[in-house]
Order: sequence, then structure tokens, then C-alpha cells
Amino acid sequence: MDFPMHRRQFLGGSLACGLASLPLQAIAAPKKTPGPKRIYKSVKWGMIQAQASIAEKFQLCKELGFDGMELISPFAGTVAEIRQASQETRMPVHGLVDMRHWQLRLSSPDKAVREKGLQVLQQAIRDAHAFGGYSVLLVPGKVTGPDENHDQLWQRSIAGIRQVLPLASRLGVRVLVENVWNGFCETPEQFRDYIDEIDSPWVGVHFDIGNVVKFSPSEDWIRVLGRRIVKLDVKDWGVKNGFCKIGEGDVHWPEVRRALGEIGFTGWSTAEVTGGGRDRLAEIARRMDQALQL
Repeated sequence: MDFPMHRRQFLGGSLACGLASLPLQAIAAPKKTPGPKRIYKSVKWGMIQAQASIAEKFQLCKELGFDGMELISPFAGTVAEIRQASQETRMPVHGLVDMRHWQLRLSSPDKAVREKGLQVLQQAIRDAHAFGGYSVLLVPGKVTGPDENHDQLWQRSIAGIRQVLPLASRLGVRVLVENVWNGFCETPEQFRDYIDEIDSPWVGVHFDIGNVVKFSPSEDWIRVLGRRIVKLDVKDWGVKNGFCKIGEGDVHWPEVRRALGEIGFTGWSTAEVTGGGRDRLAEIARRMDQALQL
């Protein structure tokens, strides 16, 4: 968290005299030096729909003003390719998404499926480390019926996540649980208590700003979850138009920014909207800048 500097001494006499001799305009409108960024931006890998190599996709995102990359696991590319592209463009891989968590759910009533889900999650943690990232986005399961209800999702997913924590801590990769429309933790208090029950510094929240608007204002979730939020997914949603372009839904962006400031958030934000080629990605970058005042 960035803290402002406070001056605790009055200007000395000689400096004050020097200032007095300057034109009024020079005193009233000093040149400001931009401070360090608090929020960095990226897009989901699948949103980059340009016909291009891994290196070219990294370069395209850099040219459009994105700060880094979020990849996926499994990934159709080699560690060497990713590392080289990252180094050449100075675009870090900040994390990746476990792309099989919906099918191989940690909440499944089938123990064999849960075991496969654990293996996939462990591999995603290894991939994140190999790519230079420090987090894996995880959907912990889905409420589907009496054999996979809310309580079972809670207990089964926590049991599964705890099994990967030794690996996560050894490699320095955090498991970040995302809030989605899966019938689970539909209030910020529930989600807070879920994360707190896991009780590990290696588990946090990948907070999706747009997903929660269906239930209650995004800013309320931010204030309740507080420092549990490690990263952001950026999208918009409205009662009348569903998922839509950032800034065209019911997300109250000024309040979201205010809430993020109150909890001292600093870190990565990743767009999760309809992607495209250069022009569409450039529009997404502009909308993220406007919504979050980047």
C-alpha cells in the first residue's frame, strides 16, 4: 500500500524568500510528478483473438498499454516460449486460470472426480510458478442438487484446497477463489467466512466486480472482503442488458474505486469480457482506464 508523505516542518526563512521572488504562477501551479501505479491491468489470454504467436500477443498487449499477462492451465505453449516473450516485452505473467475447475470440480460427489480436480489444480500451481506467476484462479465448485449442495461444496472444496497448500507455499503461488454464478456464497459475509475458515495466507479472493451486481452492490462486497481481495476481474453487468461493455452496466464505478481505496487495494485487475483483435483490446484498455481511473 502506498502512503502519502507528510511534511512536518515549515519552510526556512531563506527558502521562503526564494519562493517569494518567483512568479505567482510558478508557485500556484507546480509541476506534479506522477506517483506509482496502484492497480495494474491485463486481459484473459483467451480474449486475445489476433492470429499471432505467443510473443506477438505479449507485444500487442504491451503496445495497447496493458501491464502484464494472465495465462491459463493447461497452456498450449512451452515454458521457454512464455519466459522469452515475458522477458523480451517486460510483461510479467502475474497468474493463470485453472481452466478445468468447472468439469473436475472439487465439490463433485464423485471422489474420483475430486481427485482429478486436485491433480489439475496442483499442475496449475506448478505452471504458474514455471511461467513466473504467483496465483491460480479457482472456482471451488458448483451447487447442482442434493448430492452437491451448498454445505457439501463448502466442506469438499475446503478439504481439497487444504491438500494443495504445502505445494502452494513451497512454490510461492496463492490459490485465489473467484466469486461466480455457481450457487455458492451469494453474500459477501458468506464468502468472507468461507475464506476465513480455510485460514491460510496462501488462499485469498480473486474478486469479480461484475459477477456480484446481481446480488448486491460490488462496493459492499469489497468493504466486507477487505484485504482478502488479492486480485480483480473487471466486467460489468446490468439488470436490463446482462453482461455488457465495461461502464455500460449497473456497476457503480466511482463507489467501487472509493471502496478499493478504503481497503488499500493495490494489485492486478484483469478484464473478463468479449475479446477480439487490436481495436477491441484497445477499447477494453480505455474502458478499464476510465472505470478504475488507471
